[in-house]
Amino acid sequence: MAMIQSTSFRVTRKTVYSTLLGLSLLIGSGAYAQQLPQLSQYAFNDYVHNPAVAGSRPAFELRSSHRNQWVGIQDAPRTFTLSAITPIGRKIGLGGWIYTDHTGPTRRTGMQLSFAYHFNLTADLKLSLALSGGAQQFLIDGSKITFHDGNETVIDDQVRGQIVPDFAFGAYAYHAKYWVGISLPQTAQNKVYFFDAQTSTLNKLEDHYMLMGGYRFALSDDFVFEPQALVKYVSPVPAKIDLTALIKYRNQLWVGATWRSKDAISVMLGATVKSTFQFGYSYDITTTNLNKYSSGTHEVMLAILFNKERPGAKPKAETSGGPVPAMP
Repeated sequence: MAMIQSTSFRVTRKTVYSTLLGLSLLIGSGAYAQQLPQLSQYAFNDYVHNPAVAGSRPAFELRSSHRNQWVGIQDAPRTFTLSAITPIGRKIGLGGWIYTDHTGPTRRTGMQLSFAYHFNLTADLKLSLALSGGAQQFLIDGSKITFHDGNETVIDDQVRGQIVPDFAFGAYAYHAKYWVGISLPQTAQNKVYFFDAQTSTLNKLEDHYMLMGGYRFALSDDFVFEPQALVKYVSPVPAKIDLTALIKYRNQLWVGATWRSKDAISVMLGATVKSTFQFGYSYDITTTNLNKYSSGTHEVMLAILFNKERPGAKPKAETSGGPVPAMP
């Protein structure tokens, strides 16, 4: 009997680590097999979803988001992102972002650097193409895992993990009134291993497809209405859809709501102060059975914006033949 237990330990430990990582990849991003960080305020974090956004606006933007998901559920996901983008001249955009995603005993950390090149399609429409590269780290802390059987030794107390390279591609067409983009993150489709001698794993970073877009309707001199959408797809599960409606007042105050398929309804508000400081807050009301155990999800977005156009200079739309999209 002791020999059977010993053999089971060597095999099962790898299985448990793989299972835990697989669950973290699903749960940490809202389930339905999405493996990337989920943000309700994606309209203000568009670069995180598409590297081609870098350089599409005439400002250096430093932006962070803090998401506390499913409050009330122990070890629920917590996500932090920090991004920076800037135009270089009129045709180049540079950017980078980092994130960390905690779910129970697991943690994912990633970073990306990107380069975007912008073309004039017409006098009012531009196209940006971008490549980004970086790495992701996956960790599982065995000391934070507790079994009902206190004598269970299927997992040791070590922190195990791996760093894998990561690449993404993005395309983004934008106009002063509308925009649409597509991105392909995790194109390397790397596999994650936790043991040097491990030759197979079920944990694979699947390639994703993200489509985003929106339109800007001027309701009056002071109010703007912006419907937006984000579609995320990874085979073989159904696509996840976010539909958002924002109303902005003088591009200084905004309120809005998002419906996310098979997940939640989010309400949000925010403000831009002196065209430099930006704050946003959203609250997700869970629409699945998790609402019996969770009081919702909180998300805070903070940003600093530095306009790179010289005071008194002609608007970029007049000097380059291209549009100047409004700040998010």
